[in-house]
Amino acid sequence: MGDHILVIEDSAPIRRLVEICLRDVGPTIITAADGPSGLQSAVSNPPALIVLDIGLPGMHGWDVLAAVRSQPVGARIPVLILTAHANEEDRFRAGTDGADAFMTKPFDPSDLVALASSLLASGAHTPAGRQTVPVTHE
Repeated sequence: MGDHILVIEDSAPIRRLVEICLRDVGPTIITAADGPSGLQSAVSNPPALIVLDIGLPGMHGWDVLAAVRSQPVGARIPVLILTAHANEEDRFRAGTDGADAFMTKPFDPSDLVALASSLLASGAHTPAGRQTVPVTHE
């Protein structure tokens, strides 16, 4: 896995905000504005962490997560779901589909930094060993 963070988010202002928040967490932030380009980036240049929106053009975030997890290298990448979908079904699905953490928009930048730092420090995704972290800001 690489030493960069991949942010897959279709909203340019949110993408930029996440990039600014995480610039001190990882040496490099790579962004993608849709599902297909995010998946391509994740597979061709595996990051240390993926921050993934759910409502993406071209390919839904759940499908991106499933495709990343189906790849040998992608199975090890920690994934933080960052979404406006704040319902319990999405929170539950994030855990069952293999996300490592779940955070809703709007979010507190310090919480995003803390959660991303924690995921990076803990290393690779371990499907049986990690629970979804329910962080919510409303």
